[in-house]
Amino acid sequence: MIGPPSERVVRVNGEPCRVWEKGTGEPLGYLAGLGGLTEWTPFLDLLAETRRVIVPSLPGFPGSGPSHRLLDTLPDWIAATLDLLEASGLDGCELVGHSVGGMLAAEVAAFSRATVKRLVLIAPFGLFDEAEPVADVWARRVTEIPELFSAKPAEFAAARLTPPKDLSPEGVGEWQIVQTRASEAAARLLWPMGELGLAKRLHRITCPTLLVWGAEDRIVPASYAKRFAELISGPTEIRTVAGAGMRWILMSRPPSRSFFIT
Repeated sequence: MIGPPSERVVRVNGEPCRVWEKGTGEPLGYLAGLGGLTEWTPFLDLLAETRRVIVPSLPGFPGSGPSHRLLDTLPDWIAATLDLLEASGLDGCELVGHSVGGMLAAEVAAFSRATVKRLVLIAPFGLFDEAEPVADVWARRVTEIPELFSAKPAEFAAARLTPPKDLSPEGVGEWQIVQTRASEAAARLLWPMGELGLAKRLHRITCPTLLVWGAEDRIVPASYAKRFAELISGPTEIRTVAGAGMRWILMSRPPSRSFFIT
């Protein structure tokens, strides 16, 4: 389907959050990962070929203001995500969550089973094993970030760490503010790094769940897929993407639609 998505605004805790939508058919929600989304991606275009893809912006992420500063605890974030899904028309629908969005999607599915019909978790945060720890992305130098996030670091740096060339100086400043705000929002949610008790709640997920991981993920090791699968009560399936890191989903079209709910 050619063309940009439609855009609307919903309110969570009285603050605006952008909602993108594209495609026709049964609705499919997507909660973005670290850094959020500043533009519609080829991955979302592929999903929109057969589904009505709805992409709400989490508080503090691109497409929303600094409303994450109203969220002091994990229950605050879960309640805000539930409100966001309901306001976006995604209550009771199928949901894809990536990274940070994956953790919140899992929490929502655990706390409110009726909210999520089927679930896809793409390299989600939420578990932590000291023998194989999740990487602390906020403790790394900027020069280390591309290789940490992607198996194609040069492409990642060009796409995610460099302002678009057509921006004015004022636009570059705003772009930097949006990126910093998204990083702050994720840090506010994930601290202490990756361990917020999700392991004690995953048994409450009873809907069919697909776990998707990049084999070269250097942030959340691919072995965590099995950890999630063992703790989720509902039927699970694991798919691994060879030669890919955490951010492959934003860099290109995925190799097959079969990796996701159809």
